[in-house]
Amino acid sequence: MDEPMRRGRVTAEQIVSAAARLFASDGYHEIGMREIADALGIRGASLYHHYASKEEILFAICLTVSEEPVERTLPVLDEAGTPTERLTRLVRGHLLHLVERQVEHLVGRHELAALTPEHRAVVDGHRRYYQRRVADTVAAGVRAGELHVADVRLVTLALLDMLNGTSSWYRPDGPLAAEDLAGTYVRLAVEGLLGGRLPDCG
Repeated sequence: MDEPMRRGRVTAEQIVSAAARLFASDGYHEIGMREIADALGIRGASLYHHYASKEEILFAICLTVSEEPVERTLPVLDEAGTPTERLTRLVRGHLLHLVERQVEHLVGRHELAALTPEHRAVVDGHRRYYQRRVADTVAAGVRAGELHVADVRLVTLALLDMLNGTSSWYRPDGPLAAEDLAGTYVRLAVEGLLGGRLPDCG
């Protein structure tokens, strides 16, 4: 345990990370603030300097996998390049973010119903916006004759489900490196689901 934790000083990020691991392994409803504090080696009261409740911690976890992609991954759709090139960059960025935040992704997928209606609406809003931007870019690729899909909305949902589902089976210590995983999924997405050709810049 590092010195800041022994002294009871933790960051919000450390709290979110520790809680995500506990929620992922034991379930949100089986874990209380005491268990989170014990995992960090601090007194329970120290948690309340950052979060007023366990549900607020869950909300913060869900934001890392809904708001962060909007801020960090989605901007590639505004960069120069064809729709296919931009979607290629998005798929790679999405997978690498998922690997970085795999535990949070798992919690976000399985514990979303425990959020308050207000917090759930915020998370759902980020997800709908992300989905809409991806669908708009897929539609642009279809109009340009680069991509060949019959139902843009359905294919967009299938694409995002394929990417997000990786969080349930990928193992960072396994034989498949994150970059290799991203490259494989780029090919599956562009040449498979989207019916296009992989850009030379890949």
